[in-house]
Amino acid sequence: MLLKDLPVSTRPREKMLALGPASLTDAELLALLLRTGLRDVSVLDLAQQLLDSFGGVAQLLRAGPQELKRIKGMGPAKRAELAAVLELARRSLTQEFTERTLFESPDKVKDYLRLQLADRDHEVFAVLFLDAQNRLIELEEMFRGTLTQTSVYPREVVKRALQQQAAAVIFAHNHPSGAAEPSRADEFLTQTLKAALALIDVRVLDHLVVGRSEVVSMAQRGLL
Repeated sequence: MLLKDLPVSTRPREKMLALGPASLTDAELLALLLRTGLRDVSVLDLAQQLLDSFGGVAQLLRAGPQELKRIKGMGPAKRAELAAVLELARRSLTQEFTERTLFESPDKVKDYLRLQLADRDHEVFAVLFLDAQNRLIELEEMFRGTLTQTSVYPREVVKRALQQQAAAVIFAHNHPSGAAEPSRADEFLTQTLKAALALIDVRVLDHLVVGRSEVVSMAQRGLL
């Protein structure tokens, strides 16, 4: 069933134009992207089934190509559209953080890192290099590891901070297990990197641990 075949009052596009995008449910917003359902399933029902299958819109958008490919009705075009939405969100936040200080909106920093790292099935250690006004110079994924550990080399972090002419950094890494609780190893690593960067007058502002649904700030925990 096409969206145009639905009663006017239930068409997501008309509802959005009349009341704004915030008035739409997750299923209605997703239906706008999908546009068509299946022979016996309306596009709104298909959207809801997808949300139910993945546990919500955040998990759906982070689903990998192979996960989506297994879902009936999710052909290449629909998978590409979902991937495009996620990439637009990433680029929008990246541009915003290069134009103004990250600390004007700390929750957006967490959202940004969740978009970047939460869906990985292996551990990634990333560094946000900042200028003197705490604006983003670049987010760089510097080290990758297995599901249980990552080797992080302070010398390489110091080298990149100098190359980027950074005044400050924020560290971030994901926990593929889904839990965002910092470990003792995370605390030790943070202190080691902080001491190394202090030698070149680069401040460590935070270390964020990214889980599937939560991002924990070590600075807010008093662990810096």
